[in-house]
Amino acid sequence: MPPTDASADAGPVPVHPVHPGDPAHFGRPGPAEDTRDCEDTLDLRLPADFLALLSQKGPAPDHGSGDLPAPAAPERAAAHDRAATLDDDRSAEPGHDRPVSVHDQLGPLDTLDLLDQPAGWAPTETPVGTFHLVPLDLERDLPVISRWMNDPAVAAFWQLAGSPARTEDHLRAQLAGDGRSVPCLGSLDGTPMSYWEIYRADLDPLARHYPARPHDTGLHVLIGEAADRGRGLGSVLLRAAADLVLDHRPACARVVAEPDLRNTPSVAAFLGAGFRYAAELDLPAKRAALMIRDRPLRHLM
Repeated sequence: MPPTDASADAGPVPVHPVHPGDPAHFGRPGPAEDTRDCEDTLDLRLPADFLALLSQKGPAPDHGSGDLPAPAAPERAAAHDRAATLDDDRSAEPGHDRPVSVHDQLGPLDTLDLLDQPAGWAPTETPVGTFHLVPLDLERDLPVISRWMNDPAVAAFWQLAGSPARTEDHLRAQLAGDGRSVPCLGSLDGTPMSYWEIYRADLDPLARHYPARPHDTGLHVLIGEAADRGRGLGSVLLRAAADLVLDHRPACARVVAEPDLRNTPSVAAFLGAGFRYAAELDLPAKRAALMIRDRPLRHLM
């Protein structure tokens, strides 16, 4: 399926070099930079009076345009003092010589806002029943999830077969994290039948392997019971879960997933749920299919 997020053809554009290994381009080599069409066609010549103002040759004439006046000398001095104080404060901090990053400006990650609290998302009606993403309770849910992880069809891809302690370690890591990934039990008409992880793909190591966009939200899922597999249930629930994300996360424009390429039933289920096949990814533990469901196409696919 061809990509659907390409911009419309608007004429010649500069072609930038693509370097092997650049994750934004999946490591594909590209042509050398073409600067033939890089000239700015806007007329950026400044008025003579404005140039005179910049060169301090005298004030610009007042044409009654309503422009705000420049700060008076005392105000400029006060602004300079405030800027100097800010610089002094920064220089007193450890590592003051490094650039100020986005995380420095925003502070610690807010665990309440990273995924817009999936625990509060209401159940949704689907063609197969009422679907609900229920916040994981380790004591209540560990036995059933551990049993699912020991199903050979699940273990081949999740690799968490073994004692309940192995599954418990994985779930505790999810629960004790900073809110980038939220584990849930999926229930259908009140019966637990699937396990889900909703995660911020743009804040995940996955973002190093594809051109992530802010607030990209990812899904990991397993259908627990063998009787629930192979009859189209996965596609229905994946569509429902993706719609829950898009309904409750207005900043999220895309829901993404990266099933193992060998897991053809999973890839087919994502396609049936309105996801598009975007790329193949070489991840540390697998070769994956990058699946994307775009907000603008959610009612068309």
